[in-house]
Amino acid sequence: MPKPISSSLLLAFTVLSLGIAGCTGSRPAPQEQNPPAQTQQAQKVEASQQDQDQEVQMGQEVFNQLKAKGEIVESSPLYDELKPIADAITQAAQPRYNHPFKFYLVHETQPNAFATPGGNVYVVDSLLYFVKNKEQLAGTLCHEVSHTIHHDTMELMEKQEKIEKRELGAAVLMGSTRAHLLAIALIGKLHSLGYSRGAEERADLTGSDVCAQTGYNPWGLVWLFQDFKNASSTEIPQLLSDHPNDQNRVDALKRHFKENPAVFQKFNPDPKSGTPINIPKHAEEVFMH
Repeated sequence: MPKPISSSLLLAFTVLSLGIAGCTGSRPAPQEQNPPAQTQQAQKVEASQQDQDQEVQMGQEVFNQLKAKGEIVESSPLYDELKPIADAITQAAQPRYNHPFKFYLVHETQPNAFATPGGNVYVVDSLLYFVKNKEQLAGTLCHEVSHTIHHDTMELMEKQEKIEKRELGAAVLMGSTRAHLLAIALIGKLHSLGYSRGAEERADLTGSDVCAQTGYNPWGLVWLFQDFKNASSTEIPQLLSDHPNDQNRVDALKRHFKENPAVFQKFNPDPKSGTPINIPKHAEEVFMH
C-alpha cells in the first residue's frame, strides 16, 4: 500500500540525512539487529495507520474535486430508493473496513458507480434509471464496496502512477500532497479503471457475500452481467470497470453460489423474482456547493 511520501522522495531524504551525518563526523548510535517483537508490532501498526490515513486523504481530495465540479447531489427523491440499500450494505460491509462507508449520488449521463479510498461510494443518478430491479442495484454497489475493502483502487493507482519521480518530489516540496496528486489522476480514471480480471472477480465474490448478508438477492449481479452480455456493444455502459459481460465472471459467481449452499441456496436465481425499483421520472436534484 502507498505511504504518505513517495519512495523516491523518501530515498532522497534518507540520502540527504546520511550525507549530513557523514559531514559532522558523528556516528549513529548502535541499532539492535533484531528489534523486539513489541517494537516490530508497533511499527506494523504505525505503517497500517499511515496507509489508512493516505486513503482518507485521497478520498477527501476526490470528494472535493467532484463537489467543485458541481456533480454531487445533496438532496433528491432518488435517495429514497438508494438509502435503504446503502444502509443495509453499510451494516454488512462496515466490519470489513476501517473507515465509515458513505454513499453519494452524482449527476452524469452514463450509468455508473465507483468507490474511492476512504469509504465514499458514488452512484450516478442515471444508474437508478438503468437497473431493472433493486437486486441489480444492490449487487453493483456491493461490488464497488468490495473494491474499497480490498484496497484495489489504491493498488491500481500505485501501478498506473505516471508522474515522474522528480516532478512528484518537487510537487510535494511545493506543498502538493501525494494524496492530492493521486486524487487528480484518479478523477480522470473513475469511469475506466482498469482493474485486473483477478481483482474484478474477487470484488464480484466478496460483493455477493456482502449482498447475501444484507438480504438482497446476490443473483442480481449475475442478472446485470447477463443483461450486458445480451445487449449490443453500443448499449453497454462503462460500469463495474472491466466490461462485466465476461462469461468467466458469471461462471465464477455461479460456482461460488454452488460451493456455498448454506449462504446462497435460499436465494431465487430467476430474474423475474427481482424487486421492482420505483424511480420518479426527472427527479429533482439539489447539488452541493
